[in-house]
Amino acid sequence: MNKNVDVVLINPYDENAVKNALGFITPPLNLMYLASSLEAELYSVKIIDDDLLQKGYGEVAEQIKKINPPMVGVTAGTSTIKSALKYLEQIKKILPNVLTVIGGPHTTFLPYETLKGSKYLDVVVMGEGEETIVELADHATKNYHDINDIKGIVYRDSTNGKLKTTERRPLINDLDSIPFPARHLVPFSDYDATQDQTGGIITSRGCVYNCTYCSSSLIMGKKFRSRSPKNVVDEIEELVDTYHINDIGFMDDTFMLNKKRAREIADELKVRDLDISFVASSRVDRVDKDLLENLKSSGLKTIYYGVESGSQRILDLMKKGITLKNVEDAVGAAKDVNLDVLTSFILGYPGETEDDMNKTIDFSTKLDSDYCQYSILTPFPGTPIYKDLIEKNLIDNDEWNKYTVLKPILKYSEIGLSKKMVERKLAKAYLKFYTRPKYLMKHRYMIKVMLQTVMRSFILPKLTGGNAKGWYQNLDNDNSSK
Repeated sequence: MNKNVDVVLINPYDENAVKNALGFITPPLNLMYLASSLEAELYSVKIIDDDLLQKGYGEVAEQIKKINPPMVGVTAGTSTIKSALKYLEQIKKILPNVLTVIGGPHTTFLPYETLKGSKYLDVVVMGEGEETIVELADHATKNYHDINDIKGIVYRDSTNGKLKTTERRPLINDLDSIPFPARHLVPFSDYDATQDQTGGIITSRGCVYNCTYCSSSLIMGKKFRSRSPKNVVDEIEELVDTYHINDIGFMDDTFMLNKKRAREIADELKVRDLDISFVASSRVDRVDKDLLENLKSSGLKTIYYGVESGSQRILDLMKKGITLKNVEDAVGAAKDVNLDVLTSFILGYPGETEDDMNKTIDFSTKLDSDYCQYSILTPFPGTPIYKDLIEKNLIDNDEWNKYTVLKPILKYSEIGLSKKMVERKLAKAYLKFYTRPKYLMKHRYMIKVMLQTVMRSFILPKLTGGNAKGWYQNLDNDNSSK
């Protein structure tokens, strides 16, 4: 492997309201996947997780100046796009010849807008990036590829400044061929090891469903692609043996879509006698008691259900494809086998009334899951609901940093609601669920968690003018480094 660093990958600071409220930061699994693909081709890679380090644009740029790599990449979600581009601006000013690359869900759906928004950005990667990042490194370090021949990118032509799109890159069919994430490139001991996401693992890609608020099927395809049970458990064994992580988080969109494969993973875990506990998510219509019992016997501790609404009418508007009875049955099956249950709900969906939101709050408390997550409808670029609302001019879409899922993005006054009312419902939902005496008797440690959440999410932002992380840096100050 080269002694010098060929590629630096940056995870930007993310002022995400849910993450900061809960007080944990997790390793950038997407960048570790890109890094492992690069390392497999003998490239030297460095990951800078500034979401963990919080050094700021200036200090990160100075660090990269000393490294002087041929290529720098940054990942971006919608709420971090402004921040991500700021890193590249600082770096490009210092190293004008470095190839600057960005990827992620936001830029996949808005590549032209992203490139037009920053003259310091050279390339946008669309969709899966493992193969694309290697070819870009070939181009940046060895000039092996004409950039126009690299599939799956939008780039700025260096001769005339015009934006050009290359041929679409096919999805990776054999997921077993992708190397395990390069976890050795991040400081695991500096993350909160009590969080299951520290040992995050993705065993499948693609989603066959059509939920209007979700873009997963458009990023990773409508076809369900999965890793073999042996390959999955090989990675879990590496997490246990090499990184001493026994709490695993399956981060698939639809882990239990193929029940036979889920059972085979459970059986393989038991054959190898791995002492782990894990969290997995599922649609409520893809579980049964036998499956959950099998998974529990292999280490399943918590199951996550994306319920989204307690109103059947709203579920139908979301094209969720489930019923409230499906929800009750799934939660009941999990409780029957003594699993912890986490449910999630969305408030403020277009067409929803105040009564619908009250139904959701009441339904969520009636389910009496162990944990509950509420958010405000956030129309991320690429989702069907985003396209619909843009056409109707119902989105305040020029403030991406507000896309934290706890802030109203829609012009609610034009659809018979108000932003303040939706925010009040969000606060009411959390307070009603987590302050029930029966709940607190069962989960006493949640008293401290709830106090921290209320402080960070609702009180501190008001006291600091909306910037609860004001001690970090002013995101608009070009010269700011800390």
